[in-house]
Amino acid sequence: LIYCYRKPKTKRAKRFLEKREPKLNENTKNAMLIKGGNANLTVTEVLKDIYAVKKPFAVLYKRKNITRPFEDQTSLEFFSKKSDCSLFLFGSHSKKRPNNLIIGRMFDYHVLDMIELGVEKFVSLKDIKNSKCPEGTKPMLIFAGDMFDVNEEYRRLKSLLIDFFRGPTVPSIRLAGLEYVLHFTAVDGKIYMRSYKVLLKKSGCKIPRIELEEMGPSLDLVMRRTHLASDDLYKLSLKQPKGLKPKKKKNISHDVFGTTYGRIHMQKQDLSKLQTRKMKGLKKRPAEKSAEDGGATPKKSKSA
Repeated sequence: LIYCYRKPKTKRAKRFLEKREPKLNENTKNAMLIKGGNANLTVTEVLKDIYAVKKPFAVLYKRKNITRPFEDQTSLEFFSKKSDCSLFLFGSHSKKRPNNLIIGRMFDYHVLDMIELGVEKFVSLKDIKNSKCPEGTKPMLIFAGDMFDVNEEYRRLKSLLIDFFRGPTVPSIRLAGLEYVLHFTAVDGKIYMRSYKVLLKKSGCKIPRIELEEMGPSLDLVMRRTHLASDDLYKLSLKQPKGLKPKKKKNISHDVFGTTYGRIHMQKQDLSKLQTRKMKGLKKRPAEKSAEDGGATPKKSKSA
């Protein structure tokens, strides 16, 4: 195969290519929301609400796209490369699989894993008449249920949902910024997705009293088909570059309380030759000096 590399002719094209280049610290993952060729009103409203939650790190395709991700993945890979998105949510509707959602992620512009979910009950953002969080709010994710830790498919779904909704990585957190909660519960073969707005009330002390107010959207989901990556490919996708790995420091250890201990190696010291502070009280007398020198008599000072 012969690859033809063309240098960018404009500064805009150069900036575009530099933005797409691999980096040590990658950009926040973007998601594309695609509507299938036979999507109904429920699926369309779900995609719109998820887009409102995910903004500004999302792209919503309004036109219908006739594709089946479990049979043919080329169109998803094409859209992923075009919009530079590593996450996707595909919505469709059919008699065999009504109100169908397929959530997945890409690795090197190829489908890594995807899970098909069926929507059994849906309450949109419009139906709940409460105040909403501003756009771009980073949510707090809560997962409840033993299935997320026991079952491999549910464990991979948990990882996928964290990737999809986590938002940008932040260096610090302020209390007023913790105002949005996404709660996922797995019980009796179903996944319940609920979203709440955090209200900080007066409590009479420094720590505020917290109340949760349902905000929407609300989804009752059931798992259908799965397409999971092999263990080797999944391990390869988690590999970090050498520049991000912390360098090991020798002879340094930490205890359970986080205290750092350092170990140093020193040769055996002769404490008799240790230099101390020169004080009059620590000054040696002539008799002590003569005893150290082997009994030699000190020289007499010349008389004036």
